[in-house]
Amino acid sequence: MTLSECMDFINSFDKKGKAVKDLSRAKSLIECIGNPHEDLKFIHIAGTNGKGSTAQMLSEMCILEGKKTGLFTSPYIFTYSDRIKVNNENISDEILVKLGEIVKKAVEKTKEHRYSQFEITMAIALLYFKEKKCDIVVWETGLGGLMDCTNIVIPEISVITSIDFDHTAILGSTLNEIATQKAGIIKKSIPCVLSAKNATETIKVVEKIAKDKNSRLIIPDETKLEVIKSDVFGNEFVYKGEKYKTSMCGEHQIINCLTAIETAKILGISNENIKRGSKKALVPARVQVISKEPLIILDGSHNPAGTKALSKMLKTLNPPALVTAVIGMLEEKQVELALENLLPVVSEFVCVEGFNPKEVPAKSLAKLANNLGARSKPLKSLGLGLEYAMTKNKPIVVCGSLYLASEYLNKKSLLE
Repeated sequence: MTLSECMDFINSFDKKGKAVKDLSRAKSLIECIGNPHEDLKFIHIAGTNGKGSTAQMLSEMCILEGKKTGLFTSPYIFTYSDRIKVNNENISDEILVKLGEIVKKAVEKTKEHRYSQFEITMAIALLYFKEKKCDIVVWETGLGGLMDCTNIVIPEISVITSIDFDHTAILGSTLNEIATQKAGIIKKSIPCVLSAKNATETIKVVEKIAKDKNSRLIIPDETKLEVIKSDVFGNEFVYKGEKYKTSMCGEHQIINCLTAIETAKILGISNENIKRGSKKALVPARVQVISKEPLIILDGSHNPAGTKALSKMLKTLNPPALVTAVIGMLEEKQVELALENLLPVVSEFVCVEGFNPKEVPAKSLAKLANNLGARSKPLKSLGLGLEYAMTKNKPIVVCGSLYLASEYLNKKSLLE
């Protein structure tokens, strides 16, 4: 196969695949490629928000500790191979093609053509991590946990980040239902770290499942947290008497960092490397400062908790200022609630389209913003939206979707 043929093979599968009631489909595929996961160690991460940031922090900590570290995340921002890394380096095109051929043969052997793209990608990743002889793999779920194909592994530690409403059509319409799905990654007698600041009902669900599986549950102790500084340029805080910094901004990144700290401690990572990893970790489109003058911030948050965190962070701007929000969202998201969360910090919503087939049309998004009493302007593209936003002489936030963030980062030079 050529790279183009490999990507055609991967893209020939539906993004979600046929609905599953168990993990047998994923297991059959992985069995056909030799069960590479059985030779690897994993940190398995589920959650609604914070998975990617927590995963990157843990990856950095493990690398600094001298561990060859695999990282499996989604979605990608720049290129498909972003999703599969070893020691922060993307899988090469050559190896992607080679392993893609192996997975293609396995698919033909199973005679199952209803796999999802995610399952195919997972199979390639497992082969790669085994080939590279990774010491540890930071392993992020796709959707949910219990029925997520990544749940075929038995990890060293299960990690559950912030749980909130997202993908409700698949995971359930209540926090209890969603938490039950996320907590499905908890394994018998394997420790689990649950992020602080989760809802009481979420904590109860996770506690019960952990108890039933004899899993030691660790929740960071917020009473031992002192925030020194939190703004758009990062965080400084003291936790259990030790001082930490994060380059990723927003107080929610402090919560993600506490989760990573407690997980790293279980792994036996030194305090020095935990601190260095916390500061080094950066994830594109997670309240990312693109430019200081003018101030341009890029954020891929797309659900109520994410947009609430973004709004809270924007309130820390010094000097205080309302922002111009260049926004695009997908139809499946809780669009109106996202707009409501951002309303207190936004002077005008510049609604854009042209970045994803499932996007909310710019005019429809602008109408929703108008109905909430906000100023809005619909435009046909991100480029036009940014051009208009620049005329307002206010801080600019590009937000609403990771797909929009990807569009920005991939075409940044064309937009300037």
